[in-house]
Amino acid sequence: MRPPVAPYLTVSPAMAAIAYYTTVFGARQKAIMPAFDGLRIMHCELTINGGSVMLADAFPEFGHTRIPLPGELSTASVSLEYPKAKDVDEVFTKATGLGAKGETNPMNSFWGTRVATFRDPFGHRWILNAPLA
Repeated sequence: MRPPVAPYLTVSPAMAAIAYYTTVFGARQKAIMPAFDGLRIMHCELTINGGSVMLADAFPEFGHTRIPLPGELSTASVSLEYPKAKDVDEVFTKATGLGAKGETNPMNSFWGTRVATFRDPFGHRWILNAPLA
C-alpha cells in the first residue's frame, strides 16, 4: 500500500536517477514500466526512507511536464525525515560526492533538527532532517 501522498518526479534519464537514488538513499524499486520506445521509463515507484517516490522520464508528446532546467529555482522539494542526526550528514556526503550540489551544508537548526539541503544531478531539491537529541 502506498502512502496517501507521494511525490512524482519527471527526471531524464530516469534509469540514471533510479541508480542515483538507490545509491544515495538506499531506494528499493517497487515497480517499473519501460516505455514502448525502449529508451525511457514510463513509470517507476521507489521506496525511500519508508515512503514512496515515483518518477518517469519526460514525455512531452503526452503532456506538459518537463525536467528542471539547470540553475532554475525549485518550485517543490522532497523532504526526508531521519531518526539520527548522523544520517543527515551521511546522506548529504553521499549525495554531493555523486554530483549533487549542496545548498545548505548539514547544520543544527534553531528549531531543533539537523538539516541539510541539496539539488540532485537531475535538478530536484531534497531536504534532510533529523532530531538533534
